[in-house]
Amino acid sequence: MQRQVELLTRAGCTICTGAAARLEQLAAELGFALTVTDVDAAAAAGNPALRAEFGDRLPVVLLDGAEHSYWEVDEPRLRADLSS
Repeated sequence: MQRQVELLTRAGCTICTGAAARLEQLAAELGFALTVTDVDAAAAAGNPALRAEFGDRLPVVLLDGAEHSYWEVDEPRLRADLSS
């Protein structure tokens, strides 16, 4: 089963942009599925829960739906968790 990584972001977040670029590289290397979700767009579409829970800590990396890291990609931990 393919592992799922979701990056929670918002427009104008330069740290988020860098995290997304790094996760795209890692997805190509390690073979996980990557989705990027803008918490403000999700809230505007009727799902305010992500912004309410994570909006002050962006970017946030979720691994298989659980919070993995925030403010940066914890690459060593992500690599270890994906290999386990």
